[in-house]
Amino acid sequence: MFYKIIRPIARFIVWVLNGHLHVHHKDRLPKGNYVLVAPHRTWWEPILFALAASPMEFMFMAKKELFKNPILRFILKHAHAFSVDRDNPGPSAIKIPVKGLRKTDLSLIIFPSGTRHSDELKSGAFVIAKMANKPLVPVVYQGPLTFKGLLKRKPLNVCFGEPITIPRKTKVDKDTVGQLYAELEKAWNKIDKEQDPSFKYIPR
Repeated sequence: MFYKIIRPIARFIVWVLNGHLHVHHKDRLPKGNYVLVAPHRTWWEPILFALAASPMEFMFMAKKELFKNPILRFILKHAHAFSVDRDNPGPSAIKIPVKGLRKTDLSLIIFPSGTRHSDELKSGAFVIAKMANKPLVPVVYQGPLTFKGLLKRKPLNVCFGEPITIPRKTKVDKDTVGQLYAELEKAWNKIDKEQDPSFKYIPR
């Protein structure tokens, strides 16, 4: 219920700050829940992705430090966030989202390319998708990377790619993660070029 309450509030805030969110190829989203995977470009991406894929609701990882504040902890927990130690993720970083994908209608947002993540979390998207038997859905954000750019009302674009299914016979281990990640990067590059061939992500 809380998630359904804050979603229109978030949509209104995005509209006030920037205008309309432009969503592309939403028809590519599969039926049922899935693992939404994106390259990490800015901190507001999870909000935009969740709005773009509405009415689907999402779980997402949040660093454990955020849960120390009681008010923020309440908000995060009711927004389907779960705590993760990014330096030492532990089994819960896999078990919690796998259980959520299997036993609820929630999908998962994860950033396997995030430089803030450990190597274990970088491969976690593939492990989670395989264990939960859910497809990976690549998605990219093209738009302002700074709050100043956001306020200048530069276009916000979210573009979904075709789902990627990990074959049941494929093992997800150190020998296959590189190949799986290369396939994911190829999908991201394809979506970027499809949306805007001149787009180039420059980290800030």
